[in-house]
Amino acid sequence: MLILGVDIGGSGIKGAIVDTTNGSLVTERYRIETPQPATPTSVAFVLTEMVNHFNWTGLVGCGFPAAIQHGVSRTASNISPIFIGTNINQLFSQATQCPCYCLNDADAAGLAEMYFGEGVGQDGVVLLITIGTGLGTVLFTDGTLLPNTELGHLYLKNGKKAEHYASDLVRQTKGLGWKRWGKRFNTYLTQMDALFWPDLIVIGGGTSKHFDKFKAQLTVETPVKPAAFLNQAGIVGAALYAKLNADRID
Repeated sequence: MLILGVDIGGSGIKGAIVDTTNGSLVTERYRIETPQPATPTSVAFVLTEMVNHFNWTGLVGCGFPAAIQHGVSRTASNISPIFIGTNINQLFSQATQCPCYCLNDADAAGLAEMYFGEGVGQDGVVLLITIGTGLGTVLFTDGTLLPNTELGHLYLKNGKKAEHYASDLVRQTKGLGWKRWGKRFNTYLTQMDALFWPDLIVIGGGTSKHFDKFKAQLTVETPVKPAAFLNQAGIVGAALYAKLNADRID
């Protein structure tokens, strides 16, 4: 089944049509800058632009930077706080005139990896961390998702919030080289490893394509791998989520 997958981030909104039987993109990825401020009205407008770009009339899956409960945004990370309490499934469906199903953006990336990527066939606990404007986290136990973990907001032993210390935005803002930033990220990774004892850690988000530049700084014994889908995981997982939800309704 072909579905439009959209990854809504703090800096960019990216989309493509996805074949949800194998996780492949059947179109080129299309990117639009995230509007500033990223209010419900402005983001819905850009999402409509995305739908129109693909001349799309079917299901839409959206990865979104917030904890989402029954279609309602409960938090707002790197977007307008006006989103809190907004039913974004309804908002985006009305704006685009397409059935829209939204989930946390990191959870979307996790679904892609578990169904089609590095998590395929992996038993036990899988932790996926998306590195971008913030730090997104996903936990699976024997293939079952624990949604909305938001562990990028965890405070480190040095007293700093994780995503304010080791996100890619921090790396860019502070002009950190990969080695220095890698040590920061390792501080976070070590704490996560000690708290959850994962069997596999997968690194996603845009930074995953630079994994070779910082992997030497990572000291955890747990296997750490870059996401198979790199920064396309959110698009693929969002489309898959829409398919799974539509199947449940049908």
